[in-house]
Amino acid sequence: MTDILALIPARGGSKGIPRKNIKSFAGYPLIAWSIAAAKQSALATRVIVSTDDEEIAAVAREWGAETPFLRPDELAQDKTTDLPVFEHALKWLEDVEGYHPDIVVQLRPTSPFRPQGMVDAALRILLEHADADSVRGVVPAGQNPFKMWRFNGEGNPLEQLLKVKGIPEPYNAPRQILPPVYWQTGHIDVIRTTTIINKKSLTGDVIYPLVIDPKYTVDIDTPADWVKYEAVIYGGLDILSPAAPRRPMPETVKMIICDFDGVVTDNLVLTDENGKETVSASRSDSMHIKTLREKGVEVMILSSEPNPVVKARAKKMGVEAMHGIGMQDKGRVMREVLKQKNVRAEEVIYIGNDLNDLPCFEVAGWSVAVADAYPEALRAADFVLTKNGGHGALRELCELVLKKITA
Repeated sequence: MTDILALIPARGGSKGIPRKNIKSFAGYPLIAWSIAAAKQSALATRVIVSTDDEEIAAVAREWGAETPFLRPDELAQDKTTDLPVFEHALKWLEDVEGYHPDIVVQLRPTSPFRPQGMVDAALRILLEHADADSVRGVVPAGQNPFKMWRFNGEGNPLEQLLKVKGIPEPYNAPRQILPPVYWQTGHIDVIRTTTIINKKSLTGDVIYPLVIDPKYTVDIDTPADWVKYEAVIYGGLDILSPAAPRRPMPETVKMIICDFDGVVTDNLVLTDENGKETVSASRSDSMHIKTLREKGVEVMILSSEPNPVVKARAKKMGVEAMHGIGMQDKGRVMREVLKQKNVRAEEVIYIGNDLNDLPCFEVAGWSVAVADAYPEALRAADFVLTKNGGHGALRELCELVLKKITA
């Protein structure tokens, strides 16, 4: 049996985003995404996080990785390269445990978007090619280096960066006739242990590609990167995730039950000097309710909010509403409603945004969160919408259901 070690480097001294490796990314510590990718591999036999930081080590263990050692401080500096980190890990494992893996997989925490099956696909490439020193994840390059120049300073001529045999001026040539070029990503490197130890390299001389769809290209280095990619991670990408397997929409849908605050509204409330409260909702959420009812799908509001505004808005939308339900009682009340209406839970969709919706997520056959839901709801949901609460989220869900039942 081939012994395959997944090694995840995660130092504690990140400057661009402090503590980024354990900062919550779409509901999970960033490092948990890489640990999940390793643990879901059918071929990897061990998962270790190499870190200098006790807190990162504790989080890594919580998500299923081993942390048998702490990396020395001198191997956790801003300018530390990957090779000595991997040499240290292999030497420690050899000296202390007598453990010597055949292959090492590097999974960088800063590239959390990984397609299903990616780790095993890269491993199989290495296993099928005896001449391979390593396999590296690549994507089509966004910029063509044949149209790039060396800059020799102001007042000096530019120098052509790369030449192409048979094309005298590649920088003036159509992109279509230039050689295809690929950019290495941080998703995965698969390396033979002999390459690291004997050749003192994380690639070696013979490097095979694992071509990855560019839509998965992510490298999180700045706060702006964090916000950008956290917003799109649930936008339809089939990614390796720390979450439990997400269920598909039921084949038969009989009922949509939705929370009020943060789903029908934008979760804000305005209060005047007399204590009267007003909320903001989207008219568009009512658009498909009549059509759904005609097709046998009922829509209902189930809310913890005691304000009569819930009933008023429900009446305007033409849906039934129950409000003023205790935060701890929503799951129980939902079960009672389904029993009274003789509707099976597996034929119900629940849409929510916050902690008090989690018991209803557990009851429903399909749980849905609005785009701006709290991390715990995003984590628990089977599906995350692209619209925020109060800004057409319910309409988006209704359209998904109509598309399903009319297909």
